[in-house]
Amino acid sequence: MQNFDDIRFYDDEEVNPALQQYVKHPMVKALLQFTFPDLEYDEIRTILADCYSIKDFQSKVIYYSVEKVLEKTSEGLSDRGFDKLDQDESYFYISNHRDILLDTSLLNYTLYNHDLVMTASAIGDNLVQKPFLAALAKLNRNFLVLRNQSPREMLKSSMRLSEYTRGLLEDSRSIWMAQREGRTKDGNDVTQQGVLKMIGMAKGDLDLLDYLAKIKIVPVSISYEFDPTDMLKMPEVLAKRMQEEYKKSANEDFNSIMQGAMGQKGRIRLNAGEVITSADLDYIREQNLSVNDQLQAVSKLIDKAIHKNYKIWPSNYIACDLLRNEERFTEKYTEKEKRQFDRRVSRRVDIKNPLALNSYLLMYANPVINKLDLNEG
Repeated sequence: MQNFDDIRFYDDEEVNPALQQYVKHPMVKALLQFTFPDLEYDEIRTILADCYSIKDFQSKVIYYSVEKVLEKTSEGLSDRGFDKLDQDESYFYISNHRDILLDTSLLNYTLYNHDLVMTASAIGDNLVQKPFLAALAKLNRNFLVLRNQSPREMLKSSMRLSEYTRGLLEDSRSIWMAQREGRTKDGNDVTQQGVLKMIGMAKGDLDLLDYLAKIKIVPVSISYEFDPTDMLKMPEVLAKRMQEEYKKSANEDFNSIMQGAMGQKGRIRLNAGEVITSADLDYIREQNLSVNDQLQAVSKLIDKAIHKNYKIWPSNYIACDLLRNEERFTEKYTEKEKRQFDRRVSRRVDIKNPLALNSYLLMYANPVINKLDLNEG
């Protein structure tokens, strides 16, 4: 077995010492007091002192942190499709990705509510440069995807990461991974072929499609009525559309984490698609495609499931009508909802800048456009 110390999460025996090391850190202390506002800090420390595994920490602390975030910043979380999954099975969840930490936190909150195996979750090492963030990530069963490497280093890291995920699955641990590197900034959720290529590197003697069927991929659609980080994403979106290089500010990711957690989200929906089985991949196998074309075909299969199951909110329909200067979806929203969305737009973007306005509206309109393309195709 390879040594994965540079990317792995904590073993259970490392959990309590890590909690004791960081319990007095100002940010950790703030998280705990947010989670348990009615408890004295000594009482909170007693809860932590009784956490001797990741499962302990997630069920006794983080579950209630997520619950408090939902209570204060959303109009509720609903889910569909998870009741069809087997409580004794592990799965490889691949979802669209909108929020740095909340996506996987909400997924595990949902899995816990359905008595399903919770996930080990991929996170870019660029997001956990601060020691307390790295500790919290490891305490939440996050494993690291190493970024900013040379092509040769990246290939080696991808092979190790693939072997690591295979080991987790063989140990009956579910996994979450985003469908692409980094968050979707423009609302257009598309699976990167490279993600599946990396996963498939550990196939061993198995055929690629047999391995992808074996790991039981579940496409998951995560839909926020309002993206609390939409305004923070705008500079990168505009730079990309103007074909300019974009460089993140020093604290940009951390600010996005905080705004994602504490910003208002409206309603939230997580929908689990059906498990991708060998039968689903047979039509790809029958076409005698190259490996790259097989990966592309599986990517499109995942995209189709994510777009199909994505919950479309009034904000999405309103943005699509505004973007196209139409009234096609007026039956999907009220005048009050439209006024509220208009106010949101005017407060978050320069409406006199056509490119900025268009880019902002696309964030919300693209899920509708993708679903339309799916239905019309």
